[in-house]
Amino acid sequence: MFEIRVICDPADTDRVSHALAAAFDTDPARQYPTRDGKRARLYVTADHRPEPEPWPTPEQAYTLAPSIVSEIGWTARTAADGPFYDGLNREFWLRKAALLDRIALSDEADSAANDAADLATRAAQRLMELDGTAVICAPRYYVRQQYAAWAKNQ
Repeated sequence: MFEIRVICDPADTDRVSHALAAAFDTDPARQYPTRDGKRARLYVTADHRPEPEPWPTPEQAYTLAPSIVSEIGWTARTAADGPFYDGLNREFWLRKAALLDRIALSDEADSAANDAADLATRAAQRLMELDGTAVICAPRYYVRQQYAAWAKNQ
């Protein structure tokens, strides 16, 4: 654990605090004026983030997944039955993104050229937006990680 001190313009304190929180595991910033009162002093107790676990392979992520045909049916029924398509239902977006990822993977294995990979990436980005994640990675890797964790708890 370590302490970070930043002296900055008061208008930049939120931006600096968010940047530090993105880079480190931080406690809330403590803010004080400088002696001249023109700038702000931020004190942040921080620690290094733990090393992330390796991304699961598609085989690991989708071991417990139902068949693609079954997931297509579930996704279509869920989209038709309720307000789940408005982006508020995480399970819907997770399963949809995983389904599209699995379709794209099968197309890649067959060397088929279509837009499945693009659709899978866009659905994965939607899930990341919904989760409010700041993870910097390939969106489809994120879906595999999240799906593996979700499937394990079902």
